Amino acid sequence: MKKFISLLLVTTLLSLSGCSFLEEANNSLNYVNESTEYINELSTFAEDTSSLVSEAANNSEAKAELESQLTSLKENIQEYNGIEVPALAEDIHQELKAKNQQLEEAVNQVLQNGEVAIDQLQQSELYQTIADITGLLDQIEQLGL
Repeated sequence: MKKFISLLLVTTLLSLSGCSFLEEANNSLNYVNESTEYINELSTFAEDTSSLVSEAANNSEAKAELESQLTSLKENIQEYNGIEVPALAEDIHQELKAKNQQLEEAVNQVLQNGEVAIDQLQQSELYQTIADITGLLDQIEQLGL
């Protein structure tokens, strides 16, 4: 009887630790997917807005679209910073949060008083920061392996 209880206890402990491992692997995969999606959105933003910047100087519709995209970017930054981070990705996430802070500061400088400052956008580090964040994609994708 003692052997049966011991075997049952060992089996239970092994299955519980296995569940923890699977949960951590699933969390890591979710993090990689969310981070990849976020970084791809940043790349799309940079591509879409680079042409809008020159148009916005003379076109109020383009300026309104640019302002909308910058506001949306700011919301995406804040949302991404709040995602669940597995232990495996804590270091890379801290690096991303630091870059996101730089990016958010650049967006805030461009969105002065609720209006897009075209000259500020052209001189800001917004696009360079996005490029820096995009460079972290390889490290994030390696977490999913």
